[in-house]
Amino acid sequence: MPNRHYISSAILDLETIEDILVNSRKLALSEEAEFNIEKSRSYLNKKITESDIPVYGINTGFGALCNVKISAGKLTELQENLVKSHACGTGKKVNKRIVKLMLLLKIQSLSYGNSGIALKSVLRLIDLYNKEILPVIYEQGSLGASGDLAPLAHLALPLIGEGEVYFDDRIISGEEMLRQQGWDALELQSKEGLALLNGTQFMSAHGVYALLETYKLSYLADLISSISIDAFDCNLSPFDELVHLARPHRGQVKTAERIRTFLADSEIAKSEKDNVQDPYSFRCIPQVHGASKDTLSFVRKTIKTEINSVTDNPNIFIEEDKIISGGNFHGQPLALALDYLAIALAEWANISERRTFQLVSGLRGLPAFLVENPGLNSGFMIPQYTAASIVSQNKQLAVPASVDSIVSSNGQEDHVSMGANSATKLLKVVENLNSVLAIELFNASQAMHFREPALTSEILREVISDFRKEVPVLHNDVNMAPHIKKAKYFLKNFHFPDSIFE
Repeated sequence: MPNRHYISSAILDLETIEDILVNSRKLALSEEAEFNIEKSRSYLNKKITESDIPVYGINTGFGALCNVKISAGKLTELQENLVKSHACGTGKKVNKRIVKLMLLLKIQSLSYGNSGIALKSVLRLIDLYNKEILPVIYEQGSLGASGDLAPLAHLALPLIGEGEVYFDDRIISGEEMLRQQGWDALELQSKEGLALLNGTQFMSAHGVYALLETYKLSYLADLISSISIDAFDCNLSPFDELVHLARPHRGQVKTAERIRTFLADSEIAKSEKDNVQDPYSFRCIPQVHGASKDTLSFVRKTIKTEINSVTDNPNIFIEEDKIISGGNFHGQPLALALDYLAIALAEWANISERRTFQLVSGLRGLPAFLVENPGLNSGFMIPQYTAASIVSQNKQLAVPASVDSIVSSNGQEDHVSMGANSATKLLKVVENLNSVLAIELFNASQAMHFREPALTSEILREVISDFRKEVPVLHNDVNMAPHIKKAKYFLKNFHFPDSIFE
């Protein structure tokens, strides 16, 4: 069918997810995925019929109640009670784009046939995704250990006619949604509630969302810093390929290559300089930006593994005739990776603010605070303050959540990852980085005005020209907040090259 993505055992990667989201592709199960799901469910039904041996989460209680045996006649009630009792989310509502990603990633994880879920339950999740019926989920409540229990409970509630959903730009009850769609509430079978609630899809969806944004911000950080390099009349020699091949960290080499490309035909860059060396915030851009790029690569690898994995519990292995209770729901790999990414992004913002500071300092032939009549005008004094305050907040947000753990479930879950907290604070760092880079571009565009008629490169002239259509050169003091807002909007709507994920 046209404009569809078929869920299968094929590797799900960032490019594929971006394609699904940007092109609004509908989801469908491949024949392979349907077969795997049905085979797993049939195996589990057979096991339950043939034996009454306690198997965690299938015919027992949960967490610290794992030793409580549940009778066969109560298994549906057990699973539905699980979903309802674990829906304890609070705080802000999760971004709808991330909820869509949670649905996609949960469907992908269930498709491998190691979860024992019924096919109709997976198909209902696909219906929710395809019809843009998105469960209302809250940011707080997950410890990132037995999976993202609370958020995923809210994801599952509408299947049984509970909870709330976004539909047609309104929030309605799960019960009302079923009525409008003409659907019956699902009666969850043994293990299904646990299959829906165990998993790392809250953390991993935040990670995917952050990665998609971060690759764009990585490109913008290099682009905007290149404008600042010419605005501050810097030497191009620190970006010479020879320097970076002598210390060939991949991110460092990539950053220097990008900056050489951006500045290739710049008259300013090629002009003779009075200054022998430049401040580190300019001279060491490849080393600093590059280290964060290498972090980005590590996080991408971790999340790619996670979103192509089975993360609920217990796991079913038909060929080996085993149902194994393990710990694949534990979010430690994600918690560490998301904390690491927050630190990397905070550093991009940190060095960006330092470049902004240098641009307003009245050095290199630029007027103090980038204004024609300093004193009468404060010019760009305070945008640097704003950037500094955001960078300071980033330092607080970059404190790792993953170093914490609080015992839960009466001691059964005695080490937790806190990866959900890593995930939600990461989004704030992503947004903060966009703001700091927007302020740098605002300053760099203004500074370039004072370099005229000397020319920067054609690539950068085009960017500056487009930017000034939204944010003009300022000659006197004005209300700066609307210009910063427009600068942020410009970055969020920037047209990126196809190779953004390289």
